[in-house]
Amino acid sequence: MDYRKELRVEPEAKVKLDKRDPAYTGKHKSHHDATKEIETYLQKLFRQQNLLYAERRHAILVVLQGLDAGGKDGTIKHVFTALNPQGTFVTSFKQPTPAELAHDFLWRVHPHAPGKGEIAIFNRSHYEDVLVTRVHKTIDKKTWTERCQRIREFESLLAENGTTILKFFLHISQEEQLERFAQRLDDPNRNWKISESDYTERSLWDDYIGAFEDAISATSTKQAPWYVIPSNHKWFRNLAVSQIMADTMEDLKLSFPPPSVDLAEIRKRYHAALEEEKDGAKKR
Repeated sequence: MDYRKELRVEPEAKVKLDKRDPAYTGKHKSHHDATKEIETYLQKLFRQQNLLYAERRHAILVVLQGLDAGGKDGTIKHVFTALNPQGTFVTSFKQPTPAELAHDFLWRVHPHAPGKGEIAIFNRSHYEDVLVTRVHKTIDKKTWTERCQRIREFESLLAENGTTILKFFLHISQEEQLERFAQRLDDPNRNWKISESDYTERSLWDDYIGAFEDAISATSTKQAPWYVIPSNHKWFRNLAVSQIMADTMEDLKLSFPPPSVDLAEIRKRYHAALEEEKDGAKKR
């Protein structure tokens, strides 16, 4: 099954998240069924990144968004650890600093866009400025509408410069979110993840869903598509994200660049140095 077709939000489509099942798992019934397939895509992803890094003609930007406990950190841990740390960068965009607030809302984002040969992962992103700000009414409808247009233009600029953009909304149910909050409370190793905002923000669930629906609908384009990833089952989330990313990179037809030196001449020097070393060893 091609999850790029199954889960992609087509340009100009109006998203209704309540029509998309967060517990969907495609043809698979359990983690066990999907384990080999996940491993296949992770290996494929590793190979594609190696080509990307060597060729240095393309860049990849991955945007991870979702409600609290949606699995952004887990996706990075279980999918993107397949990547070589060289050429992979993760940036989290949290509450803006005073310096960032003194500039336009994209000022803090652009420096973290990937260079050619690199993969950048945004754990939360420039979309926070049309989500949190909208829900908490620090901006009005005119402002967040204009910001969505600026985002489209920004992502178009990146795409024109050779950046492939993949945006994943990690879709969980309210019940699953509450269960994950409970796990944080019960597990001492996860207590550190608990914040004051967990339950206060949860009361704004419908407002956030509306904000996500409008933002995704307004900014899913051919150059920068959104994928709504059913994420109640973490293993399916990992499968879908790894497949979409690996197959998209494969479509770039990446390859190792030709050597920048005369290999015949280098081999000649190598063999000469080898003979010289052997002669030196005999004399010693």
